[in-house]
Amino acid sequence: MVPKRHMSALAESVEFDLNVEWKTHKMAPPNTRSTITREECLKYLSDMIYIRRIEIVSDTYYKKKFIRGFCHLYDGQEAVCVGIEAGCTPNDHILTSYRDHGYQYTRGDSVRSIMAEQFGKETGCSRGKGGSMHLYYPAGNFYGGNGIVGAQVPLGAGIAWGAQYNGKQEVCYTCYGDGAANQGQVFEALNMCALWKIPCIFVCENNLYGMGTSSDRHAANPEFHQRGDYVPGILVDGMNIFHVREASRYAREYALAGNGPVVLEMRTYRYHGHSMSDPGIGYRSREEVSDIRSTRDPILKLKEFMLENNLSTEEEMKTLENKAKRYVVEQAKLAEEDGELGLDELYQDIYSTGPPPYIRYANHDESMVATSDGTYKQLQNA
Repeated sequence: MVPKRHMSALAESVEFDLNVEWKTHKMAPPNTRSTITREECLKYLSDMIYIRRIEIVSDTYYKKKFIRGFCHLYDGQEAVCVGIEAGCTPNDHILTSYRDHGYQYTRGDSVRSIMAEQFGKETGCSRGKGGSMHLYYPAGNFYGGNGIVGAQVPLGAGIAWGAQYNGKQEVCYTCYGDGAANQGQVFEALNMCALWKIPCIFVCENNLYGMGTSSDRHAANPEFHQRGDYVPGILVDGMNIFHVREASRYAREYALAGNGPVVLEMRTYRYHGHSMSDPGIGYRSREEVSDIRSTRDPILKLKEFMLENNLSTEEEMKTLENKAKRYVVEQAKLAEEDGELGLDELYQDIYSTGPPPYIRYANHDESMVATSDGTYKQLQNA
């Protein structure tokens, strides 16, 4: 049992052993020791707690039918997005799949904006037009939130190529799931990045299940850090914030040194099912989920580390957690009361140059044409 400590006796930083034997593919391993400050630990803990609360509240609102359509929750995997953010810079780029709430938060968006988007409100980050799967935050170099499995991977390669072409010391962390790792476009992007030494970091978030299929049943080689073949890779404990941070930082330095792409396999776990329509226990047991929660939870692991190394107190961390609980609930209630876009916005955002003069419908007579005053009429009534 860790004794109670006074705030004045807390350490400001600690150097520690990562307790890891890195498993790599065609590259030297990252460091096995690291240094962390108390301020950094509190930041990482806060971010993971807020993301966890966003997902728990989202679960509640989905069940109340305030959130419609698909909703893929991230609880359990928080150390991945928070650790990547800790290992990169604000100028670096990130994009991911439809399990995107955590990245939207770490890149700088607000709780209210995230919840409002899920509710279809105009105050949402995509003005209510994207929903849970299509969160974007261009101010933080975050490009979604992509609904088609694996489709974000070539986009990430293009973003990284753009940074290289323009002479910027920036990388793109291109995140995808273990199920998407079998997509042909992933290998095409890997090949192009390897040919041109593009600083793209391919992050496979292996939560062990592609929807309801375990990785050993859907992948001939479930060692996803090796799947780039000629592209080097690292296996990372995605439930350990420090391992994720160290690997993300190391991969960034490697890519920007002119070596090209790296594959990071973040071996992690999701507590919810694939989406809210999946109870998550038809292909895995309740005992399995419970065991991961009690032995490998990233928030609990960080709390234990902070107590053992005199970086915080139980009281301080409890206060932080209670504050997060209240704040997320408050912001969700505010978002719930926000307005929705009017029907006049239906034809906006099709083209970057503004609404088109003609919009083709499946039934041609119902197609819309722009009038002189900027409004639309059905073709049959024009």
